[in-house]
Amino acid sequence: MSHYVSRLGRRSPATPSRLRLHRRPRRVAMLSVHTSPLHQPGTGDAGGMNVYIVELAQRLAAINIEVEVFTRATTAALPPVVDLAPGVLVRHVDAGPYEGLAKEDLPAQLCAFTHGVMQAWAGHRPGHYDLVHSHYWLSGHVGWLAAQRWGVPLVHAMHTMAKVKNANLADGDTPEPAARVIGETQIVAAADRLIANTAEESEELVRHYAADPAKAAVVHPGVNLGRFRPADGRAAARARLGLPQDALVPLFAGRIQPLKAPDVLLRAVAALLDERPDLRPRVVVPVVGGPSGSGLAKPEGLQKLAARLGIADVVRFHPPVGQDRLADWFRAASVLVVPSYSESFGLVAIEAQAAGTPVLAAAVGGLPVAVRDGETGVLVQGHDPAAYARVLARFADDPGMSPRMGAAAARHATAFGWDTAAAATADVYTAAMQAHRRRVRSHHG
Repeated sequence: MSHYVSRLGRRSPATPSRLRLHRRPRRVAMLSVHTSPLHQPGTGDAGGMNVYIVELAQRLAAINIEVEVFTRATTAALPPVVDLAPGVLVRHVDAGPYEGLAKEDLPAQLCAFTHGVMQAWAGHRPGHYDLVHSHYWLSGHVGWLAAQRWGVPLVHAMHTMAKVKNANLADGDTPEPAARVIGETQIVAAADRLIANTAEESEELVRHYAADPAKAAVVHPGVNLGRFRPADGRAAARARLGLPQDALVPLFAGRIQPLKAPDVLLRAVAALLDERPDLRPRVVVPVVGGPSGSGLAKPEGLQKLAARLGIADVVRFHPPVGQDRLADWFRAASVLVVPSYSESFGLVAIEAQAAGTPVLAAAVGGLPVAVRDGETGVLVQGHDPAAYARVLARFADDPGMSPRMGAAAARHATAFGWDTAAAATADVYTAAMQAHRRRVRSHHG
């Protein structure tokens, strides 16, 4: 029995049967097929979901729920098992060639991946895993099979949904394939519990995928408040990053792909400077991130766009950076710009606010939950660069706007700690285990 249960048991020895009913899992198999928690966010397919899995797993381990994360091996040099943190193991599963496999090619490797997961399980005594938590639809398919085979509940987090993405496509972006839509529909029906980032995502699961509303639980992702904090402030961060102290610094941080719409920021800056050429000497636009997804087809596309718009002199491209360095970029910025076409939550928006920086974002997906419009940042309807340019002009004209909103943003972000998210996730696990037991009993009854 887990430490959690035995501790409770000592307090109330008379209720062992009730405790078993409300038991948390001792050990969770977490599945992340297409992206490893060990990868650098902002490169390839690594992004908010990687951060989510790492932080959540560590916080679950801290409350005595061990986590084993299964992910696809992407290089032969990787050891089969890596200790990520106390109570958190990462297992690398061989499935398909190590290098050069696009996310779109992964469905063909799910069989091989499932085989690897089953092999790891076969080496343990029965009942080794109490629950499967899958992330993204590719993992959901493996999780569906594993949970059935092991006789344990399946908890699934979509992170993004094909039907929602296809309804909000950027120009020139490729729609998600029908196979993904079918796969997602199957997983929604099979899961004991679905974790949604926001109430809106929960409603979308019901509306687009006919999810049972009783199965969908809302757990806001967290932010590492120890790492993302105002620290020694904007001036010091700018000095460290070589940015001018009095500049207007609208920052883009994330994967460079049409979905994330970094082009909207560049067009907005071009529109602003056309109208206000006097601002040119004090505007610096850092773009921190690497090409990804459909952006890989034209990795230099954004640089070429900056040149065509005549703003190559004010835009600075930087490769993706580690989390501590990213926190410094957030502190240094006047405002983080998140013009995405769809965003299940927008983790960067909370991270920037925790670092004391306001956010200018599209009013899509989870961003209206992450950003308090008019208080911790500004939400824009749609993706018209002129609308973004108008907000940037306000930041340029009122030097107090950024620190004022930034202070409110840092306060707002404290409600999104990972400890809160982990505790809420543990509650979802407990509910999934109860629902699963009820279902098994009714089948046998």
